Order: sequence, then structure tokens, then C-alpha cells
Amino acid sequence: MSYPTIIMADLKPHYLLFTLMFIFKVFAANHACNQLDGNSLSSLLLDSSNSTPFNWSSINCCHWEGISCDHKGRVTHLWLPSKGLKGSISPSLGNLTRLSHLNLSHNSLTGLLPTQLFSLLNQLRVLDLRHNHLAGQLPSGIGGCSKLKIFWAGFNSFFGFLPHDIYYAAALKEISLPSNNLSGSISNNIMNLSKLTSLELYQNQLSGNLPLNIGKLSKLKHLILHTNSFMGSFSHSLLNCTNLIHLSLRMNFFDENITDLNISNLHCLTILDLGSNNFIGKFLASIHSCVSLRAIRIARNQLEGQIPPDLAQLKYLSFLSAGSNKLTNVTAAIKILMRCSILEVVMLGNNFLRESMPTDVSMIDTDGFKNLRVLFLSFCQLTGQFPIWISKLKNLQFLSLSSNRITSSIPGWLSTLPRLSTIDLSYNLFSGEFPKKFCELQAFVSVHAIDYNSSLTIPIYFTTEDNNSFNSFNYFSRLIFLRNNSLSGTIPIEIGCLKRLRGLDLSHNKLIGTIPTQISELTDLEYLDLSANHLYGEIPVSLINLHFLRLFSVANNNLNGAIPVGTQLQAFNASSFEGNQGLCGYPLPQCSLTSNKRDEDIQEGEDRRTIPWFHVIVVLGFITGFWGVCAPFVFCYFNSSIH
Repeated sequence: MSYPTIIMADLKPHYLLFTLMFIFKVFAANHACNQLDGNSLSSLLLDSSNSTPFNWSSINCCHWEGISCDHKGRVTHLWLPSKGLKGSISPSLGNLTRLSHLNLSHNSLTGLLPTQLFSLLNQLRVLDLRHNHLAGQLPSGIGGCSKLKIFWAGFNSFFGFLPHDIYYAAALKEISLPSNNLSGSISNNIMNLSKLTSLELYQNQLSGNLPLNIGKLSKLKHLILHTNSFMGSFSHSLLNCTNLIHLSLRMNFFDENITDLNISNLHCLTILDLGSNNFIGKFLASIHSCVSLRAIRIARNQLEGQIPPDLAQLKYLSFLSAGSNKLTNVTAAIKILMRCSILEVVMLGNNFLRESMPTDVSMIDTDGFKNLRVLFLSFCQLTGQFPIWISKLKNLQFLSLSSNRITSSIPGWLSTLPRLSTIDLSYNLFSGEFPKKFCELQAFVSVHAIDYNSSLTIPIYFTTEDNNSFNSFNYFSRLIFLRNNSLSGTIPIEIGCLKRLRGLDLSHNKLIGTIPTQISELTDLEYLDLSANHLYGEIPVSLINLHFLRLFSVANNNLNGAIPVGTQLQAFNASSFEGNQGLCGYPLPQCSLTSNKRDEDIQEGEDRRTIPWFHVIVVLGFITGFWGVCAPFVFCYFNSSIH
């Protein structure tokens, strides 16, 4: 080996170490946080609900939680969702000129967006400001964000028009601005957003006609505009959007005749929501061509005629809400829908006025509705007997046949439906006794009963006059409502078996006898109405066990004695007890001395009563003010407002 070779061999380890140190130094220098970016981040006026919601203690801001940088140390990602952030967004944010992804969603940010936000952050690709308390107008400049693909700022308090230049942010794929106070109309310039796949502007104050040019958005898949004030026709605008998957125009003022509307081009459509508009004509004849449809809501319009037989061709249909129209021929409708093999929800209330309840014997032998979970056929004034084909619906959870004219007794076989958890048969002509078989309903009896509340294709909506909406089974479960019938006899002591019952309404019947003490065993009970019957005796002190009771009435019976003292019954006003001449004690007038002494003896356990305990009655009368406290149970009322 030559001398130079020996020298080079000796230097190799040192040369390699030097090279690695040089590369590391260059790499570290290139990835150190840009000083201006670091200062801008530090000066962001963001408070948090916690003292240290995330770790920003490192010298290098590129190592801070929620921060990512490029190879030059410029901040590219500011990703801080659900960090408890408060305060306003500082204009210093505009100094992060290389920022491509900004997510401050699900915090408690307030105030206005900086006016120069969009014009300075023109490298943005994703902007997510959802679920904060931001207000004011959306600033202009978004049109200069040529790379912006995602713009989400829903569930804030923004107002005013959409920024005029939003239609020139040509890279936009998703615009989501729901639940704000935006007004004005959608411009025809929306055609410039040729890459748009999703437009969500629901729950705002937008108005006017849909622009014709919206039909040029060939990639549009989700158009969700419900709960605004749009009007006129939508068909000419949208029928060319052949990739539409979800179309929701519910709760607007569209008013065209849809009888001959041809939507067969919308072969990808899975959710069609046209409810609560002013559509006229007949049920969409071409709807069977939308072979992918899973959910149809067309309730609360002015549609006439019958449900088309071709609807049975929709083999994926699981949700149909067509209530509050002028549909006819309920028997044919049920037979057609029985052929939709995976239907889970059928809501047809307030149609078929004064027709006969469908009780065709042939309906019993079919295999239809085997997956049905919800059946609403209320407010139809249907006459006749209880339909026996319901006995085969083993997956049924919700049954509402209220406000009809069904006669005879309530069938005990309803107790054989293992998942049935809500029964509303109010405002009918049922007679006979409270069916003891109800006390065997599995959904009420066992704390281990199977819960079957998986999500639906689209939510059920119940809306009240004070604009409260509820969209989940959980709000309306484990209820028995039989008010306004002609039920007689006593309340069976077996009622105590319904351990999971949350709401019981037996008001406005002809029930007699005393209130069984077993009612106090219903410890989940929140709503109890036994008013306007012929019950007598005292109110059981044992009702103190009903810790969740929110609505209660024993009005207009023949009850007597003192209202139990020291229980939550004193929290209810006098209207819950009025109409019982023998009742006394707060909130009614005070009892005589004799009554007071007897009440004291009861509280001490020295009970010398000779009259049995009485049942508790809950008032259904305050429905309007009731929703904020006990929304789940105003079942007989919300049926008239189903969307």
C-alpha cells in the first residue's frame, strides 16, 4: 500500500463524520422554524379553556403540537381542532403565507375573521373553521386562493351574502357553510366551480331561485340546501347533475308540478329529500328509475293520487316519508310498500282521509315489512279494526296509529313483538281494559333487552310549533300512549313489570279504581298522565321513588286526601292536581288539621290508611312549552308535524 493510500485510509472515518455533520447542519437549518412564522404563531390571540391545551414550549415551532413545516421551515399546517381555544383569530395569522392547511374547528373562537385572511393565505388548500362562535361577514379574497379545495365554516354566526369572489376559487371541491345566517342568493357564476363535488348551505336564510347554471356542475354529488327560503322550480337546474348522490331541498318554498318530472338521469341518487315545500301534482312517476335510492322524504307537500306501483322496484329503499299530502288508497299503498324488502321506515300520516284501515287477509300471508322498524299511519281518520298483519312485524320498534277511528279492543298480541318500544294509539275509539299483555313487552320489561337503535339512512325529523326538532329514536323510545280512547276497568298491578318505561299516558279514558302502588317501581318514568279518568283514593307516597319524573298530572279524577309532602310532587303546579274535590295540600289549598295529622303519620311510617294507594297522572296539556324539558314524550302531538 502506498503512502498516500495509507493517509486516505486513516482519514476516511474523519471525512465521513465531517460529511454527516455538514449534512445534518444543513438539514437542521432548513427545518428550523422561520422566525417570522414563529413570532406570528406566538402572537395569535388564542386563549384556551385549559392552561396548557397543547405543547408550544419548544424553541423550534416546527416541533409544536399541531404544526407542520416544509423543508425551509415555513409553517404549512396549523391543525388544532377541539383544543378548547377561545378568543379571536389574530391578523398575525396572515403572516403564515405558506400555510396550506388550517383547522381550528370545534373550538370556542369568537369575533370576526381578519379582513385580509384570504388574500394573504393564498396557498390554502384546506380551511376548516366549523363549530365555533365566529360572526360577521365572510371576507372577500377567497377568489385569490387558487389552490383552495376544502372550505368548511358551518355552525357559526356568519351573516350577509356569500363572498362575490367565492365563485372564482376554481379549485374548490367542497363548500360547507351550514347553520349560519347567510342571506342572498346563489349566483349563476357558480358554474365556474367545475370541480365542485359538495355544496352544503343548509339552515341559512338564502333565497331566490336556484341558478340554471348549477346544472353545469357535472361532478356535483352532494347538494344540501334544506331549511332556507329558495323558491320556484329546481328541475331545470339540477336534472343534468347526473352524479348527484344526495339532494336535500327540504323546508324551502319550491312550488312546481312534479307529476311529469323526469329524474331518470339521476341514476346515482341515494337520498332524495323534497319535504316541506309546496310541490303539487302526483307522486314522481319516474322515481323508480333512480335505482340506487335508499331514502325518500316528500312529506308536507300537496301531492295527490296514489303511490306508484313501480316504487316497489327500488330494491335498496329503506326510508319513505310521505306524510301530510293528499294521497289516496291506503290499502294499495301498504301492499306496494310491502314489496320493498328492506324498508325500515314508513311514514304516511295525514293522508288517506276517512278510508278504511288496510286489513286485507292476503296481507297476513305475505313476507312484507320483515325489516320494518317504524310505522306511522296517524292523523288519517281511518276506520275499521286493528290491522292483524302488524303481528308479523318482528323488528317493529315504533308504532303510531293515533288520530284514527279504530274500534274494538287493543290486541294483546302486540306484546309478542320483541323490539316494540313505542306504542301510540291515542285518539281512537278503542274500548275494553288496558291489555295486561302489555306488561310483558320485552323492550319495557328487561333491562337486558336488545337495543336496536342503529342509525338510519336519513334521520327522522319531528318539528314542533316552536321550531324544536328531534331526529333520533332515542328521543321517542319506551313510551305507551293510549290517551283519548274509551278504555275501562282498572290499571293492572302488573304495570310494575314495565321497568324500562319512560312515558305512560292513559289520560282521557274511563279507567276506575285506585292507583296501584306498583307504579312506583317504574323508576325510569319521566312522564305520567292519568288525568281525566274516574280514579279515586289517595296519591301514593311511594311515588317518591320516581326520581326522574318531569311531567305529572292527576287532574280531573276523584282523588282525595293530602298530596304527599316532601316529594317532588310539590314541584308541579296546581293544574296537575285540579279537578279532584277531595285533594288538598300544596300546591292546592291546605288540608284540614285532621288531614295534616294523617299526612304526618304517613311520613313517619305509622300508616293507618284504610284506602289503597292511588296512581300518578301526568299532564299532556302543556305540549307547547314541554319540548325544552321533556321532548321525548309529546308523541301524540308531533305526529301531526312529521317531516
